[in-house]
Amino acid sequence: MEYRAFGNKYIARINKGEEIVQKIKELVEKENIKLGSITGIGAVGTATIGLFDTNTKEYHSTKLEGDFEITSLIGNISTKNGETYLHMHIALGDEEYHVYGGHLNEAVVSATCELVIEKIDGVVEREFDENSGLNLYKFVD
Repeated sequence: MEYRAFGNKYIARINKGEEIVQKIKELVEKENIKLGSITGIGAVGTATIGLFDTNTKEYHSTKLEGDFEITSLIGNISTKNGETYLHMHIALGDEEYHVYGGHLNEAVVSATCELVIEKIDGVVEREFDENSGLNLYKFVD
């Protein structure tokens, strides 16, 4: 991965064979980004995506293998118990132009992945919410 900072924005390229979530986490932690947003495009050969079942409050995941274009990667950066917390979704198009989407668990780049990460000054923590079964934003005065 290579990246450059331009003010509060980071332009990054994740290279073939690198895992997207891991590389984003490395960048965010190295640059001490506690709050921000992520957008990206590119191509992957394998990806594991998830869907949250609101009735059972469980994630179900599926591993996809093949040639996929990242038609959209979007997410946010926050913290949970002071640690980096990435929440990202991805839409992937296959060779027949079918699109698969969900929560991004992991994905390995097959060609390149181009990202824009915007740092927001501040910190927003997450806290587990029993009612939803999710780690939600917790706003503290």
